Order: sequence, then structure tokens, then C-alpha cells
Amino acid sequence: MKHNTVLTLNNGLALPYYSENRHRPPQRVRLCTAASATELLQHARQSCATVWQGDFYQGKTLLDAVKKRLRRPTAPQHPLPDNPREWFHRHRLRQSQQSRDINMLLLEIQPNFTLRLPRAPDVSAALADALDAEWADKHFLMPFNLLLGMMGAYQWHQKGVDLPALGGRVHVPFGVFSPVRGEYLHLLQHAPLPPSCRQAFDIGTGSSVIALLLAQRGITHITATDTNRRALACARANVQRFGLGAQIDVLEQDLFPAASADLIVCNPPWLPAQPTSAIETALYDPDHAMIRAFLHAAPQHLNPHGEVWLILSDLAEHLGLRAADALPQWFEQAGLRLIATEHTHPVHPKSADRNDPLAFARRRERTFLYRLSHAR
Repeated sequence: MKHNTVLTLNNGLALPYYSENRHRPPQRVRLCTAASATELLQHARQSCATVWQGDFYQGKTLLDAVKKRLRRPTAPQHPLPDNPREWFHRHRLRQSQQSRDINMLLLEIQPNFTLRLPRAPDVSAALADALDAEWADKHFLMPFNLLLGMMGAYQWHQKGVDLPALGGRVHVPFGVFSPVRGEYLHLLQHAPLPPSCRQAFDIGTGSSVIALLLAQRGITHITATDTNRRALACARANVQRFGLGAQIDVLEQDLFPAASADLIVCNPPWLPAQPTSAIETALYDPDHAMIRAFLHAAPQHLNPHGEVWLILSDLAEHLGLRAADALPQWFEQAGLRLIATEHTHPVHPKSADRNDPLAFARRRERTFLYRLSHAR
């Protein structure tokens, strides 16, 4: 999030720029009430952003045209690319470039989160839900696409995501990864708990789904940790909504609290790549740094007869981003012994989308639950 960047419009007005991505901010900005996708992209590639001042829905149509122009199918022509790793990195670079261009169409937000465009909807509630209170009295610029994302996230935050495994809905605000891939919850539901399992850790809790499931399985005290302030607020709200505050403590902590547990569960980012926005840290983790750190420290926080549960996809292996023997080596190096594995196949929409650039890997992907104990 860029809080210190100020952009100067061609009318001389200097405004703060809010963005969730990690791209460099535009060098120049221009005001516009009518444009084509070609014109917008030409300026974007010269690091000049366009501040839309025309009709809201015409601006949305323009943004859709830009996306359509950029997001042409890129799936490989053959079942497998010659170099899956190179293909993945080219795909990520393409995604980053597309994101930068798409986010060069900006909007001017007035104080009290007001959008003064013809036919503009009331966006104040969505922005108040997504942004810190300090932005409420500011006059600032933000990407049009980001505003639409916040509006969509606000609707889902109010509605909630139905998770049959929990028998209810979790409510996830903008900036917290939604549990759209719930196939691993089935694995967690049916894996046998360690004997006399009274205390558990949910490391990197996010929306608190795992902590809620463990509480429903009867574990009496669960500590859920995270470092993302949005995730912490989300987790606490969901815990209270399910009435499980007596069993679950949500703690701001990098990895482990200063205690030990009978069960330690972690669902880390699955792909070793550089995230380009805050929310992508739930998906991408350079060099599997979180997995390595988690495994290295887990034995110190695990009770003698306890278990570590690691939830991980093998997508990285199919993309050539992790060697097939890497995980066994990391377990051994950490002083952990693999006692059982369970797996399932993904059921999310991308897994069946033949036009997805990573379809060749996704159709072979499996999600694993690795059950580990102290090496003896």
C-alpha cells in the first residue's frame, strides 16, 4: 500500500495515491472524460495514468475493454510446455505487466469516501470497510479496478462464504484471502487427532477457518496467529460469530506463540514466487521461506506426543518450482518424522478451466495433509 506517494494532476492539484499493488507509481497523470482502450494503454506504457472524470459506467466499460485487450488466452498449444518453470515465470511476469496497465486508470475520491462522477454509485461503505479510518477525510487517487474489487469484496463480506464443513458462513473482508479452496477442510475433518489433544496452534490463520474447524472437533484451547492486521480483525470477528471465543485466542504473532501444543496446523502459501500485492502473500512465498521457517521451529513448540499438520498442494512440483524430494528432506532436517499423508483433488473452478495458462499443471494437482511427529 502506497501511503506516501503524491501525484500531481495536469491542473496542478497534488493528491495522495492509494494502491494495494507493489508496482512503481505512475510518473505522470492526466485528466480525461473520454478515451479508448488503445489510448489509455499507450499512455500507461509511458508511465502516465489516466484519471477518469466521465460517466462511471462508461469508465467501467473502458476498463473492461482494457482487460479484454490484455487478457488474451495464453495457454500452451501442447499438453506440456517444454520448461514448466520458465512458463510459470513468464506467466507471472505477464500477470504483473497486465496488472500495472489495468491499474493506470484512476479515480478521484473526495473526503468521506465520496465519488463525484455522473451515475456513480455510493462507494462510501465499501471504502470504509476496506481502508483505514485515516483515509476517510482525505482527497486521494486510487485505481478504478481496485475500487471495483473493494466493492465486490464488501458485498461478499456482508453475505459471507458458505462452508459446509463448518455448518455456516465465514465473512471475509477485502484484503483477506477467501477460503475458496475448501477441499483441504475435508482432510482436516477426518484426520485422527493426536491422543489427549487439548491445545492446538493454527499458524497463519487468515480468516480463521482452520481454527474454527479444530474447535468444532472439540479441541478446548486453540491459538490462532497471523501478522496481517486485516486477517486478525477478520479472524476475531468470525470466532465471535461462531460463538467460539472461549476456545480460540487470536494473536498477532509471526508464526509461533511462546508455548507448546499437542497439534500444530499450518496452511502456508503454496508457490515459491514473489507476491505483487498484499493479498498475494497468501498464495506466493519466495523460496518457500514460510514453510522452511515453520518446519524449523515447529519441533520446539510441539508436545512430546503431538503432531504437526502441514497442508500443501503439489502444484509447485508440477511447475518445476520444487523438487519432488524437497519436502522429505525438509522434514528430516527439522527433526520431524512423516507418520501419514492424506490427499484430495482440487475442485475450484480453475482446476477445470482448459484456458487457464497453468492448466497443464492444475489438472495433475493434488492437495496433501502431511501428518508429522517428533523424529525418534
